[in-house]
Amino acid sequence: MGSSWRWQLSRAMRLALWWCRLCCPQRGGRGGGDKLWTRGRLSELWSYGKVLLKSLYFNSLNNSDTLLDCAFEPVYWIVDNVTRWFGVVFVCLVILLTTSVVAIVYLFVLPTIFSTYPVHWVVWHLCYGHWLLIMVVFHYYKAATTSPGQPPKDKIHIPSVSICKKCITPKPARTHHCSICNMCVLKMDHHCPWLNNCVGHFNHRYFFSFCLYMMLGCIYCSISSRDMFLEAYSAIEVRLDDSSHFQSYYQTPPPAYTFRETTAHKSIVFLWVLTSSVAVALGGLTLWHAVLISRGETSVERHINRKETKRLKEKGKVFRNPYHHGKINNWKLLLGVEKKSHWVTRFLLPSSHLPCGDGIMWDSTVTRRDPMAI
Repeated sequence: MGSSWRWQLSRAMRLALWWCRLCCPQRGGRGGGDKLWTRGRLSELWSYGKVLLKSLYFNSLNNSDTLLDCAFEPVYWIVDNVTRWFGVVFVCLVILLTTSVVAIVYLFVLPTIFSTYPVHWVVWHLCYGHWLLIMVVFHYYKAATTSPGQPPKDKIHIPSVSICKKCITPKPARTHHCSICNMCVLKMDHHCPWLNNCVGHFNHRYFFSFCLYMMLGCIYCSISSRDMFLEAYSAIEVRLDDSSHFQSYYQTPPPAYTFRETTAHKSIVFLWVLTSSVAVALGGLTLWHAVLISRGETSVERHINRKETKRLKEKGKVFRNPYHHGKINNWKLLLGVEKKSHWVTRFLLPSSHLPCGDGIMWDSTVTRRDPMAI
């Protein structure tokens, strides 16, 4: 690499010196001859300048797309660094909002459940609510702190399909480069700003489980606090109407509420609106990732496979995903389920087990008798 860039630098300097040599005026000639010489020299300089640029940027490895990417590199750098910085803000926001929801449930929702619900419903709410809380906290922590995995840099002889142009290292199958994390990620799905981490081979299960249990927790909070939300919203609406009515017509003042009651009403409204909104948004995201998992794809591979499907369809061929092992098997591979008891110990309970495989070697359904394009 060192000799390569030195050679490129010396080559550029030689071309620049030759261009400057062409710019130097030569003696001889007068009047119209000087004008013709100047015009011809400018035309020659312009042609040579174009050849100079093309010789530096257009070769077997570079083209106009590469030149355009280089021109927009500062923009990419700003976007990547802003996203990396905002990742910390998003993580703090998730922790703050989740803590606020849990605090409101403990302060206002659970006391109402204890005082109005039968014993068996109280036990159910305590068990189910705390189970969801444990699963959400566990999987979010693991998804944010677990490395998604990257190709080993000390091993040269690893199965690879290409070379990363930024890392200058072999890229195994299903590996892609993340410009925000500035590294290649094994079985990269996407970079999640809410985790401030990439979703890859070793934390894909944690990410999906967090989305699933967070969605279930938001639905649980919305349903459990629905009646309290209606009462709180009615109380706030009546209080505002009576207050404006009293200020306009000087009639009976609105009913007085204590500070705790006012805080409870506003907190319940905030809880219900927040959890309902998150449940809808996160429900769509969770459903989309469930579809991708059933197909044996990641978000990046979905985009690549769609282009490949379209390209082969124009040739009258059919694209087959080599990493699709059937819907049930795809879920087993993601969740690390090897026997029936693992559905409880590894999916319904917190588990730190590793996923199947090392993220470098992949079992492919494609063989010589079963090609990808048929």
